[in-house]
Amino acid sequence: MASYSGDKDAYLKRLRRIEGQIRGLQRMVEEDKYCIDILTQVSAATKALQSFSLELLDEHLSTCVVDAAKAGGREAEVKVREASDAIARLVKS
Repeated sequence: MASYSGDKDAYLKRLRRIEGQIRGLQRMVEEDKYCIDILTQVSAATKALQSFSLELLDEHLSTCVVDAAKAGGREAEVKVREASDAIARLVKS
């Protein structure tokens, strides 16, 4: 079971809101809106995705990684590596 399962509805609600932002961007382009206004909305959508990612990462670290660390061994190493790789991807984006 995923560590976010208890908050799944909240995560889905946030993703739907972000999806709405993206659809709004599509409408803005279709309607030939001013470039700076579109870029402002791109920035807002990007920040929303970053915030979502950080919250999900925090959930993963505080549950999956902590549980694996308590268990120790190879599983702990794998979970820490996965988390490090995910952080690296987020930092690069």
